[in-house]
Amino acid sequence: MDRIAQELREPLDAKGHEFENDFNGYKTRRLGGLLELSRSSAELMVHSLTLEIADAVLKRHCENYRIGSSTAIEIHPGEDAQILHRDGDFYPISIPGVEFQVQVMWALTDFTAENGATRLVTDRDVLKGVKNRETEAFENIDESKVEQAVMPKGSAFYWLQSTIHGGGANTSSSPRSGVFISYSLGWVRQEDNHYLMIPREVADSYPDQIRRLIGYQSHGPYLGIYPGDPDGNWWDA
Repeated sequence: MDRIAQELREPLDAKGHEFENDFNGYKTRRLGGLLELSRSSAELMVHSLTLEIADAVLKRHCENYRIGSSTAIEIHPGEDAQILHRDGDFYPISIPGVEFQVQVMWALTDFTAENGATRLVTDRDVLKGVKNRETEAFENIDESKVEQAVMPKGSAFYWLQSTIHGGGANTSSSPRSGVFISYSLGWVRQEDNHYLMIPREVADSYPDQIRRLIGYQSHGPYLGIYPGDPDGNWWDA
């Protein structure tokens, strides 16, 4: 974790503030496309437990899955709590019983109730009729139903795309840093366009497993085929 944090320090300081807005916050630094910024972050992306969970949740509904996004998130002191939201709501459809994404947050620092540990709604019954269609925020939620992912540095927690969550307020004197990675069904559009965010020469420098996860493979014999497809689907088609 220290090595990843060190690799991300300079780019976060230089560009992390560029993504400040009402949704992300104005005292939170963010950067996506982590494979270009931190080679060590690749180790998190292929962690065995993470892939076991992604296999169990996603592969019932697809032949393979992709990394939807990878983002460093650093919440600084004085930041307010983020709106409660669902990451999967940017997809224009929903299918009952199908999760389009599974997500993980890795703690680069301790996550505490005071420094902005992620907030999660744990009771589905409380969610009916509380979504603001204009802001995408879930409002008027009973705070007794909201938990925080308090955990020590080096830990990870996982949640489904359908989980209501948001970054916590940082009332401490130190930043809270984490790495967020989502894994999406192989037949949906990835949140991040890795092909343009990560230069091809950088992508090619990673092992085959990483290249496949960012999208350099087809989904079965007909979706996303291309010359050089590692499974030979271009020629079979």
